[in-house]
Amino acid sequence: MAFQLDNIHEHKTIATKGNNSIESILNKEIVVLKKPFSNKIKEAFYSELSVLLNAGINLKQSLELIINSQKNKKTKIILEAILKAIVNGQSFSEAIKPYKDFSDYEYHSIKIGEETGTMSKIAQQLGDFYAKKNEQRRQLISALTYPTIILTTAILVVIFMLQFVVPMFQDIFKQQNVELPAITQFVVNLSNTIQNYGWLILLLIFSFILTNMVVRKKYWYKRIKDRTLIRIPFIGKFLKTMYLSQFTQSMMLLTASKLPIVSSVGLVKKMIDFYPLTTALDDVEKHIVQGHSFSNSLSNHDLFDDRMITLVKVSEETNQTEYIFTKLNTIYAAKVQNSSKMLSTLLEPFIIIFIGVFVGFILIAMYLPMFRLSSII
Repeated sequence: MAFQLDNIHEHKTIATKGNNSIESILNKEIVVLKKPFSNKIKEAFYSELSVLLNAGINLKQSLELIINSQKNKKTKIILEAILKAIVNGQSFSEAIKPYKDFSDYEYHSIKIGEETGTMSKIAQQLGDFYAKKNEQRRQLISALTYPTIILTTAILVVIFMLQFVVPMFQDIFKQQNVELPAITQFVVNLSNTIQNYGWLILLLIFSFILTNMVVRKKYWYKRIKDRTLIRIPFIGKFLKTMYLSQFTQSMMLLTASKLPIVSSVGLVKKMIDFYPLTTALDDVEKHIVQGHSFSNSLSNHDLFDDRMITLVKVSEETNQTEYIFTKLNTIYAAKVQNSSKMLSTLLEPFIIIFIGVFVGFILIAMYLPMFRLSSII
């Protein structure tokens, strides 16, 4: 996504005010996804909007520039409809409200920006929010990519051995009429299963992937998936830290907009797609409405650690909620970065050991009858 400023003659000061920021965005590559407004597209959209508003261009012209530079047709159609609604007299927040691509958090943030005259600041905050969210996603992918490649390669090697190598040894054993040890017989049976039912296993894997794509947004599926993931050693802790980082960042931005705590919690729970945190925030919101303090409401859930509860309590006593959540976000963002490196470091040797043991088991199972055969000869 990029925009040209040549057609806006009445704003000649753009080159001196925002040249560096605009140039960095112009050079930024945006990956167009299937969704009209993915997190990556939103990051670019709000960052560009903030730069243009800070440069003195009004909202209408800013949207026109972004629309003209947009390559994703679906995104362009939605932005054109939003621009048309604004031209017809609606506010920006009201114009985006009918679209599911925009969350309640974005609607309320933009509405606050319109009411307080800080639209460019709100746009920058939203850009920063999605930038950090995308960065955490990249860190998770980076941590799991190499181990996943190793594991996938290992599985293919094992399947190749069971499909082609083991049957060769099996033919030799049959010709020599050698009695097979228990572990060899187990590997032979496993090889026969792969050869006879391999197509069925592939069909089950394909069905699982297809089912996952269909039901991944279902409430019951999210509950089962997230509860399972959070129990996995290392991965569960990493996911918990990542979503707590998103939670503290969202609370930081919302409290900066002077939104009440209960309203902020209500918006955050709609934004974060992680069942354990969503249900916890739902309960926290109910407790706050009943008159309990924010820190006391958080303490009822193991998901929130003692550090967060203590600092939130301090923020309530000193009325520095925005400052405290800024510090908390810095802490959790650093923990996410460190955890991603540690996760990758721990998974790699574990997978290599697992591969070595499994391949070694197959080789021992195949060569053990050969040793017996050589002793008989």
